[in-house]
Amino acid sequence: MIDIEVEDPAWTGALVDAEALVRLAAEAALAHEACPLGLTVLLTDDDSVRELNDRFRGKDTATNVLSFPAPPNPEDHLGDIALAFGVCAREAAEQGKPLAHHLQHLTVHGVLHLLGYDHIGDDEAEAMEGLERAVLAGLGIPDPYAGGEGEHDRP
Repeated sequence: MIDIEVEDPAWTGALVDAEALVRLAAEAALAHEACPLGLTVLLTDDDSVRELNDRFRGKDTATNVLSFPAPPNPEDHLGDIALAFGVCAREAAEQGKPLAHHLQHLTVHGVLHLLGYDHIGDDEAEAMEGLERAVLAGLGIPDPYAGGEGEHDRP
């Protein structure tokens, strides 16, 4: 089950179908899993994501997406994802792509983190980005990494 909570109305103001876009992207990213898994996606504002980032990662700054994997549990809850509207909207504009595509890309990215993928090293990044490209292509979304766009920060 995928729960979607819209905390910041800017999301649905900018994208009337924001919840449907998130659900479609999350389902596509989960499609290769053998059993149904649940997750929660929070569409929120920059301040809320900044607070979460500071509290859980010690980084007092807003970021586009945060993923919080759940410990093993009998409900098969995979974890939680939070997306910051302002950061996501700014990035989409800077990269010249529709906000809807960026939202779906970051949803897929967040779900893959919940599934254990990461992009700390080059090999991990290549594997994760390749899977992102494949899932997004299935949704009709162009390669988000074409031309160096959508690069991830690596520690």
